[in-house]
Amino acid sequence: MAVSGTLYTYPENWRAFKALIAAQYSGARLRVHSAPPLFRFGHTNRSAPFLKKFPLGKVPAFEGDDGFCVFESNAIAYYVSTEELRGSTPEAAAAVLQWVNFADSDVVPPASTWATEVAKEEVRRVLGVLDGHLRTRTFLVGERVSLADISLVCALLWLYKQVLDPAFRGPFGNVTRWFLTCLNQPQFKAVLGEVQLCQRMALFDAIFFVVPKPPKRQFWGRFLGRFWPEKPQNCPVFFFREQPRSLRRGRRGGRRRRSPPRKGEKEKEPPRKGEKPPRREERRPEPEQDLDECEQVLAAEPKAKDPFAHLPKSPFILDEFKRKYSNEDTLGVALPHFWEHFDRQGWSLWYCQYRYPEELSQTFMSCNLITGMFQRLDKLRKNAFASVVLFGKDHDSSISGVWVLRGQELAFTLCPDWQVDYESYTWRKLDPDSAECRTLVTEYFLRGPGSAPGVLGGVPG
Repeated sequence: MAVSGTLYTYPENWRAFKALIAAQYSGARLRVHSAPPLFRFGHTNRSAPFLKKFPLGKVPAFEGDDGFCVFESNAIAYYVSTEELRGSTPEAAAAVLQWVNFADSDVVPPASTWATEVAKEEVRRVLGVLDGHLRTRTFLVGERVSLADISLVCALLWLYKQVLDPAFRGPFGNVTRWFLTCLNQPQFKAVLGEVQLCQRMALFDAIFFVVPKPPKRQFWGRFLGRFWPEKPQNCPVFFFREQPRSLRRGRRGGRRRRSPPRKGEKEKEPPRKGEKPPRREERRPEPEQDLDECEQVLAAEPKAKDPFAHLPKSPFILDEFKRKYSNEDTLGVALPHFWEHFDRQGWSLWYCQYRYPEELSQTFMSCNLITGMFQRLDKLRKNAFASVVLFGKDHDSSISGVWVLRGQELAFTLCPDWQVDYESYTWRKLDPDSAECRTLVTEYFLRGPGSAPGVLGGVPG
């Protein structure tokens, strides 16, 4: 009897595609709950009834009509498959499992951090392994489609759609042939539709503002000096500058020696018993010696008022999301955290597009356009987060992005310094509860860190 039940997921979840394609082969009847009112990601999967069945609150998750519940995409795909898809012999089953694990451990990690050169080389290595295996094979295991093919096609899907342009995928013709063969199967088409392979690699300008800025004034202190007798070079944690003269006059790890009197000067006699020592004149602290003229002007400027002071306190802590976005899996950890804690009253989501794509010429100049905008908005990064992408090639490109902003209106009008670039873009407010918004946030936020074209906000400094 064919399996039947409900698959909970969010729209365009490539992990859910595995179970849906397998169900096309096996005849399993799956009802997909991926959008309101049936399923609202970040709400439904955090509710008590859902957590009772799926304690981790992860999706995709499957609930059978018979009450059987299972989560993890590979487990769901296995459950709804047939023996032929799983491998009909012990050897075939082991080979299928091998490639399913290969997809998760060797393909997904570099695909998630595409923009780094290390990730690109890792993708080349992985494609090379696959190309050699497929040189004399139509499918990965045996002569028919198996879970191995389904899992790997889904893991490679976004790479082939977004970044594996003809030049990059050219040396791996066997992989592309196999990929297209799978996509042309009716069961794949029923789930994925018509897939267009990437013709122009999405270009990423990895300017993240994720490195904490060194304080202007941190000095080589006595405490550190005991452990590093010489000033360390290229230290990743501390930032050192020369000591100011006032510190150089002080103690340096031991008792201060009295210098001998100069010629013509009398040595001061110690005070006699009963006499009070002369009162020392308090010296006013000398102004810092190493401030240049620009720094002195900046230091003299009055502190600006917080442009967001009029807004009520929000329970959504942007810095917490940034840390998870930078340090943990975007799809599995950061995005669920974002939707679980996102404050719809205190924050808003926006989609932007550059107004003048016909004026974009060289791609490096367009990258500089994004970078310059983020640099001018650096003071906004505590109240904003954005992923902005440059698509295309020289003389044929476009810029678009998704922004998270404090408040319900565009924040750029709150400060004159923030108004330089925003009028060059069209802005459209997104409904956080709409499927379109969820898809855009997923697609744009999946491009970083390490793979984003430009991310404003990064990790808090």
